[in-house]
This record gives sequence, C-alpha cells and structure tokens, in this order.
Amino acid sequence: MTLVMAVVNVTPDSFSDGGRWFHPDPAVAHARDLIAEGAQILDIGGESTRPGAVRPDTDEELRRVLPVVSALVTGGAAAGVPVSVDTMRAEVARATVEAGATMINDVSGGLADPAMLDTVASLDVDYVCMHWRGFLGDSNTDATYTHVTTDVFDELGARRDACLAAGISPERLILDPGIGFSKDADENWQLLADLDRFVTMGQRLLVGVSRKRFLGALLGGREPSGRDDATAAISVVCAQQGVWAVRTHTVRQHRDAIAVADRLARSRR
Repeated sequence: MTLVMAVVNVTPDSFSDGGRWFHPDPAVAHARDLIAEGAQILDIGGESTRPGAVRPDTDEELRRVLPVVSALVTGGAAAGVPVSVDTMRAEVARATVEAGATMINDVSGGLADPAMLDTVASLDVDYVCMHWRGFLGDSNTDATYTHVTTDVFDELGARRDACLAAGISPERLILDPGIGFSKDADENWQLLADLDRFVTMGQRLLVGVSRKRFLGALLGGREPSGRDDATAAISVVCAQQGVWAVRTHTVRQHRDAIAVADRLARSRR
C-alpha cells in the first residue's frame, strides 16, 4: 500500500504554511499531530524550495532542523515513525543522520552538493533522488523539454546511475520525478498521466504534489490550504499506479483515499 510521508516545514517562508512551524516546539507538536493522523514517515525541512527563495546558510539550516530531529528521534516524539530530512547539503545530511534521521530527501538529486552522494552512501540510509534542473526562479535553470516524460525519465535515470555508482544501495534508493520543479502545469499533468513509466525504473517512487501551484491553477487560483482535496485525488492515482509513497501536508484524507484505492484493487484481483 502507498505510504504517506508528512511534511514538517521548519522554515519562515514556505509557500504552503507561511512559517507556522518555524520554531522547534510548534514543529514537534505539529509532527505529533501528523503522527496521530496516521503519518508513516515524517519529512523535516529547513530550506524552502519555492521559486526565488533565499537559501539559509548551512549553520542556519542545522539550527532549524537539528532540534526537531533530536526531539522526534532521541526524545521519542516520533513514536517509532521514521524521520526523513529534506536537504540539499551533505553536511546537513550527515549531522541529521547522526541525530537519528534514517532518510535524506534531496530535491537536487545530488547536483546541488557534489559531496552528497558519497556522504549518503557512507551513511547507509535511504535516499530520495529527485529530478532537478536547478533552483526555482533562477534565470539559468533550463525548463525546456522536447517531451517531458521522456526527458525526465532519461535524466532521472542518469541520476539513478550516479547514485548507484557512488555506492548507494539499490534497496536504499528512491526516485522522485520532481513534479512542480522546472515544469509548467501541462508538463506536471503529463508526468502524472505517465507515472506507470516511472514505476518501472527499478526503485521505489515518491511523488510530491501537495498544494502545488498547478493544482491552484486547476481550481481557479485557490490558495495553497484549499488544495488538499485535489492533492488527495492524486494520491488515489498514485496508489493505483503502485507509487511507493506520496509526500503531503495533511495525512488523514490521504490515508483514507489510499485505503479506498487499495481495497478496490484487492477486489479486482
């Protein structure tokens, strides 16, 4: 059954929640609420990846995420739920794994920090490698595709090969097609329509569409907090296609939607 990875943004400038969980205590309390709703993985992030976001330096990113990871793992607040850290920096990956994280979610697929792949291989933890063409809002980022599914499939395959060559175990590697990153709305919908192709790549597949702009466009310009039901509909599609996990800002409706899709699939079998 498709798992639900719940987002905890420890940032002041996230597009989705406006810094509501920026400080450790509210972030940990929010994580507890997500666990109570049924979160199966917690993904802690200290850097916003919205278009034009200013990157915190390494020390600031660590200041944001380390207390939360420590409280969840060492302090027991995670109640046994695995903790992932959303980072593009090898130094942050190492420090948070030492604090108890068991997964690194790197939206750059190892391209933002040349030390990332070797570091993750040495840490022997799960690694999410996302398709990436550069920082959102950077004028140098190439967002032109000949055919988006074929291009993303080939480029993500090349990053998969780089991960394996660095020594990351195939069993540890998770792929993400990077929906919403350097793709327009039509391209995002095309990737979702072609998820079955990415499921065949040989690794677990993570899909993150929660509250993203292309859903707001579909819904007449609705604000991020009003996009959760549409996100849950996509979670059903992901479950039907055999996606390993979906990354979401809320949990209960996604668990319910996936349970329905799974029950129908068992009846068809």
